[in-house]
Amino acid sequence: MSAGLALTPPATAGDGWIGRIDHWLGRCIEVPAAIAVLAEVLILLGAVIARFVFNMPLTWADELASIVFLWLANFGAAVALRHGSHMRMTALVGQLGPRVQAYAEALAIAAPCVFLLMLLPPMIDYAEGEWVVETPALGWSNTVRAAAVPVGSVFMVAISLLRLARLGWREVGVAAGLIAALACAVWLGRDALVAMGNWNLVLFFAVLLGAGVLAGVPIAFCFGLATVAFLLGTSSTPLEVVAGRMDEGMSSLILLAVPLFILLGHLVEMTGMAKAMVDFLASLLGHVRGGLNYVLLGAMLLVSGISGAKTADMAAVAPVLLPEMKKRGNPEGETISLLAASGAMAETIPPSLVLITIGSVAGVSIGALFTGGILPGVVLALLLAVLARQRSHEHLLDIRRAPMAVVRKALLVALPALLLPLLIRTAVVRGVATATEVSTLGIAYTVLAGIVIYRRFDWKRLPGVLVETAALSGAILFIIGTATGMSWALTQSGFAHALAEFMAGMPGGRWGFLLVSIAAFVVLGSVLEGIPAMVLFAPLLFPIARQLGVHEVHYAMVIILAMGIGLFAPPFGLGYYAACTIGRVSPDAGLRRIWPYLGVLLLGLILVAAVPWFSIGFLT
Repeated sequence: MSAGLALTPPATAGDGWIGRIDHWLGRCIEVPAAIAVLAEVLILLGAVIARFVFNMPLTWADELASIVFLWLANFGAAVALRHGSHMRMTALVGQLGPRVQAYAEALAIAAPCVFLLMLLPPMIDYAEGEWVVETPALGWSNTVRAAAVPVGSVFMVAISLLRLARLGWREVGVAAGLIAALACAVWLGRDALVAMGNWNLVLFFAVLLGAGVLAGVPIAFCFGLATVAFLLGTSSTPLEVVAGRMDEGMSSLILLAVPLFILLGHLVEMTGMAKAMVDFLASLLGHVRGGLNYVLLGAMLLVSGISGAKTADMAAVAPVLLPEMKKRGNPEGETISLLAASGAMAETIPPSLVLITIGSVAGVSIGALFTGGILPGVVLALLLAVLARQRSHEHLLDIRRAPMAVVRKALLVALPALLLPLLIRTAVVRGVATATEVSTLGIAYTVLAGIVIYRRFDWKRLPGVLVETAALSGAILFIIGTATGMSWALTQSGFAHALAEFMAGMPGGRWGFLLVSIAAFVVLGSVLEGIPAMVLFAPLLFPIARQLGVHEVHYAMVIILAMGIGLFAPPFGLGYYAACTIGRVSPDAGLRRIWPYLGVLLLGLILVAAVPWFSIGFLT
């Protein structure tokens, strides 16, 4: 996500030779990325059918899916870089003048290019070193999989160079000079940095990292550059280790659910299933005061259980509801505030990508997280509903209760869509499919329902949907890769031990630990976005939670909700700006109106933290 400033868009034919090269480069990365998304669906769906229907497990399926997945992640990261869709914070730079924005744009392109060029030789060495490793089921050399990292990086370097070629020489020169000056300072100050001990972590992972994030450099590359600078400036650790950690971070089979649920969200919108659910809720509640507010909250709960991505959730609900809410007299600032708050509310509703990510990096059962995430989201939804009713400005003079015949018809139309979350949940609980595989059942069901029942499936949109899925997946997975390398560096430095001692020593025992965790993740969610914050800090904090007697699922719900509040809180929360973009509302419209909603969310979070039963009461 970005706000206020975008990376230079892809070149067009009118840009001469740069445009022609960029066009063919785009084809070279987008076509394989789309094919990889489709291949993952077919591989995992075939594995589920073979195992459950024919009782013939495909022993090679997970292995092949893992290989294709790493290629998908790296080609998707390249597509995201080309489209300018890597997550970055531009709220600060966007407030500055055009000249400063131009320099920031050049820095945001040059910094990833430098990072990738520095890591490219170690990445190649790492891939070559995997040649002697043979995959167990397929018997292939592991280089077939590991080569995805350097190949994807080569494409990203090419994309960055083409972007730089379209900028002015002055902007590029300033960006290159700034990066060179920082590199010289790190190299010449090696002795002083080593002498600082762990205080050098503040310099690299607070000052340098924070400056990069605030300057609008994509967050994934900020993580990577801070890690590389730390290792070069304070140790003799070879950079090949960073390449290995990135491979490890992007290779977890659990993360396969990320692109699959993103694709599912697109298909739910494309087939009209999301609209059918919203229409049913509107027929049921649209006539009461605040009824459309309730519909928005209920729709976000339902759609969150399908798409797994907050941006996709809001994009599915907002175009259907917001125009009608405005027509009934609700100020656009009020509606966009409720939309943003509902995004934060639904962070724990399965199959949230954050749940999947935190389960992967912290070693928590995905099934337990899916079970534990429902009730906390419902608690926050009920509190928001109370506030939304009080703040409703709806004019209902001409709005009548829908006849029961209309409600029944809307229910009948929406029923196939309403069954989708139940299908996903049941398949996991019954053991029909894993949390990773279940998304493929949802995809197959959605495609079938769209073609047979709703008779709405735009095949022409499918290639674009596959490319968009790859781009968003690549952006998320590349962040996880670089954050894994950063987390390793922090752990090796002794930071994890020091953090554990500090957090464990907080007054109040586990309650003090929960409160400081809430405060920390509200800030982290605002500055770093959700998934990067989780990947970076969850492996460090979950062992402390277990040590203090905090149930891991309960702790996951607390920090996910805290992160969600930060993510949707202005002026830095990227989710807030995403909601404004989707709702086509100026961010200024909601700046004063959103705070009561965030206050209610914080109250609900404290309630969830104080009552662990909301998170773990239904665990078996």
